[in-house]
Amino acid sequence: MSTMNISLPDALKAFVDEQVATRHYGTSSEYIRELIRKDHEQQKLRKLLVEGAESPQTGVADDDYFDSLRDRARSNGRK
Repeated sequence: MSTMNISLPDALKAFVDEQVATRHYGTSSEYIRELIRKDHEQQKLRKLLVEGAESPQTGVADDDYFDSLRDRARSNGRK
């Protein structure tokens, strides 16, 4: 595992220390890693949403469409 040193103003350092204590992280590194993981996941989700919005429409998402999805999900659960 690589290491990274960061400098924080006193107010942010106090905030991190408070989060570690109150949210039961073992260390400030665990808290920072969790923030980075969440940001990474958010960026991936945002990319997927943009790709979906830019993709061509392939059909209508009406009641019949969702009924067929429910039917498929129910039948897959019975295997």
